[in-house]
Amino acid sequence: LVLMHATSTYPMEPKEANLRVISTLRDRYPGVPVGYSGHERGLQISVAAVALGAVAVERHITLDRTMWGSDHAASLEPAGLQHLVRDIRIIEQALGDGVKRVFPGEQAPMAKLRRVLT
Repeated sequence: LVLMHATSTYPMEPKEANLRVISTLRDRYPGVPVGYSGHERGLQISVAAVALGAVAVERHITLDRTMWGSDHAASLEPAGLQHLVRDIRIIEQALGDGVKRVFPGEQAPMAKLRRVLT
């Protein structure tokens, strides 16, 4: 079971996304995973949903966004789906675990920039 936040507009305008509903649903239904069902053009809103805690993203796919029908303009072509998955995986890594630490890549700049008073 995954509770999906969605709107019924195809394609949805960004101002209708109301992504903060994701946290509202998570608070209202503790223990129930919350996802996002996107009907927007582009990838940004779906990626933002993941950054706000969506555990699943659903998007329509099509072979050609210019085809006739209400869903195609808000759908992803295969390359768009690949980009969405890539971007979501980057966001998942960037979110981290919430523990503040010094990463190995920071060691050299830290040593170089640190000033010690003597």
